[in-house]
Amino acid sequence: MKKILVVNPGSTSTKIAVYNDEKPIFVKSISHPAEEVAQFERITDQIEFRTELIKEEVKRQGIALDFDAVVGRGGLAKPLEGGVYRVNQLMIDDMRNAVHQHACDLGCIIADAIAQEIGCPSFIADPGATDELNDYARVCGTPLMQRICIWHALNQRAIARRFAKDHGKRYEDYNLIICHLGGGISIAAHEHGRAVDANNSLDGEGSFSPERAGTLPAGDLVRLCFSGKFTQDELLRRIAGQAGLTALLGTNDMREVERRIVEDNDKDATFYVDAMIYHTAKNIAAEGAVLCGKIDGIIITGGMARWKYLVEGITKRVEWMAPVYCYPGEDELEALALNALAALNGTVEAKEYV
Repeated sequence: MKKILVVNPGSTSTKIAVYNDEKPIFVKSISHPAEEVAQFERITDQIEFRTELIKEEVKRQGIALDFDAVVGRGGLAKPLEGGVYRVNQLMIDDMRNAVHQHACDLGCIIADAIAQEIGCPSFIADPGATDELNDYARVCGTPLMQRICIWHALNQRAIARRFAKDHGKRYEDYNLIICHLGGGISIAAHEHGRAVDANNSLDGEGSFSPERAGTLPAGDLVRLCFSGKFTQDELLRRIAGQAGLTALLGTNDMREVERRIVEDNDKDATFYVDAMIYHTAKNIAAEGAVLCGKIDGIIITGGMARWKYLVEGITKRVEWMAPVYCYPGEDELEALALNALAALNGTVEAKEYV
């Protein structure tokens, strides 16, 4: 039996779990209030603070720090092929200096710090910067830039494997379009085990969402950049963070939005949610062209997939393409644990980060 510690750092929490093989024996979300993290200038300044909190919480549960592996959420330092990676010093250095600073960059660093202390391997799996795009997907109409993808790779690939298992096949046997509905919305075309097309949901490309603006009119955006009304940081927040339903309705809490629609008959809330459904479905349909219409299934997942109104609205617009399946939620802790277990058992080969 393999004992695995799982570490998933987020902006306002650190989720942890201890697994014995496939069975969770302890799961906890350690909350980080805004005033607590405000004392740290950079995200990487939180490493020691979060590491000690994790160790204290595990000890408080009476669980000994004697794991067979520690696995952390992957970061955004650079594009990687999907899979399980051993943490090494180059990965740690890259995460400390990542352009896209995000709490997930801490996953490998914290995992390795604890693993080094107890003498076991550390891993990451399917980081958000997982990049298996086909060459066409990268092309823009200007040589000044290329398209990149930053998406919910961990959950999407885990859900794809679960879907395949439910149907008695392998992930690699299917062509799937998977839509993750969260604070950002990511949509990817999975062709026989590779995500050959996906959006940059971190920067808000694609449909607008509770916290992202979605793809914006390029000319208007350029003019806004030079209007003198906003600083660069302010505009970036207007694209991701203080955008989408947050900007349109004043909240990113979908339970509050649902209450406004159901109880208050709020026409603005209904209109903007319906518009989000419209644009999400349109982006799902676009991935159908990537797969040349050869689609075995469309999967809707993520936290917002628990809201029937959203799922039904999207389904109505895309079910003509392929059967639609709903896997609500995002069990990233389980996905990380199962990837680490597969690496320990040798059923998948842990890759080297270079």
